[in-house]
Amino acid sequence: MEKLQAIQQRAVELFEKDTDWATFFREVLGVNGIVHRTYPTPEALAEFEKTPQYQEIQGMLSKLREKNAAVPVSDEPTRVITVRLPKSLHEALRAEAHTRQTSMNQLCISKLLQIIEQQFVPAEA
Repeated sequence: MEKLQAIQQRAVELFEKDTDWATFFREVLGVNGIVHRTYPTPEALAEFEKTPQYQEIQGMLSKLREKNAAVPVSDEPTRVITVRLPKSLHEALRAEAHTRQTSMNQLCISKLLQIIEQQFVPAEA
């Protein structure tokens, strides 16, 4: 329980400081963030992701992304990835972004921030 409290406390501290969303993600959920330091194994991390605290952190991240969408992230370099996908999936993403009145970039980042169950990730052939 102390582990959950420490994670929650750090997340709330960053959220209340109105930290930009990328910094919040890096410090809380990033590879070297408090969550991965506290739960270093895939099994432990998967258990944490089932907690109400994790859901609350996801909510804070979402609110920060919405609140700071127009604010450039100053200390976090950006990277570009290229993803090959079928035309039909691209069209579906474009339509969903239009329906949600957001950019494809914002929609894809939102989708990338979501946890995917291992059973839904195919192995490389």
